[in-house]
Amino acid sequence: MPSARTYATSLVAAVRDHPEERLALMRSLYEAQPGLPELHLPYRRAALAVMGWQVRRGLLNPVHAPVAGSPWWRAVNEQLLLDTAEARGHVMGLSGPPSSWSAECCTQFALRPSPRTWYRAHNASIVSAYLQHRTLAEAETRAERFFLNLILVRVLFAHALVAAPRLALSRLWPLGPRLGDPRVAVTSIFVSLSRVLPDRYPLDQDLGWYIRNEGALGRALDLGVILPRVGALYSWSADELRLPELATLVQGGIPSYAWDPADASPWDPPTNTWARAARTLLPPQR
Repeated sequence: MPSARTYATSLVAAVRDHPEERLALMRSLYEAQPGLPELHLPYRRAALAVMGWQVRRGLLNPVHAPVAGSPWWRAVNEQLLLDTAEARGHVMGLSGPPSSWSAECCTQFALRPSPRTWYRAHNASIVSAYLQHRTLAEAETRAERFFLNLILVRVLFAHALVAAPRLALSRLWPLGPRLGDPRVAVTSIFVSLSRVLPDRYPLDQDLGWYIRNEGALGRALDLGVILPRVGALYSWSADELRLPELATLVQGGIPSYAWDPADASPWDPPTNTWARAARTLLPPQR
């Protein structure tokens, strides 16, 4: 009998250069085995929303394809697939201990699904991959690297809505678990990357163009709610995910994954009315 990690490695190797098959594999990993209740399907929406966008944008294409994918995005996606597949292997009774902390988090979710264990599993895999593949991230364009940070900020915030709502929403904290629940459509506001970036890779406009054209809701969320508490958010997330290096990815209030924190201007554009109102209504806790 193969180990759970061997099982996962085999599944992922078979789809590595086939983006649509990667997506199909993720879809299948949320389905129950025959005769067991479908406990995980409600969480599949969020996982597939993000990954489907990656496929549409061409991020998961082979790097030598006519329209090449992104080595960084391929590596991060593969980590999530491996951890999710390994968790399924453990649930199936395959041998071996979890191969990593992120795989253990995914196994905990597989055994006891809940919004909090889903975010912990998803974000432990994603953050572990961020930390492991920083060199690949540094090869991306400035605009892409900005959005790698913004995406990380948003998925950490979505987790905090469920698991640390007072940190995320201060006086409106009772709304947090509902807004962040990965089983409901409203979560797409926070985790659907199509609301952050267009469906093409690589980006063909200057970073300023994307910032100026960000939707009003996204700007209110980023500038009005998340960035004023970003240091506390990363510190909390580092503890929650047991990945202390995560706390170093923000410096002086500037997300700094493969990003020079001295390049601060993109993180402090003019705020709109909604962002200013959000800062007034939802000041960070002291």
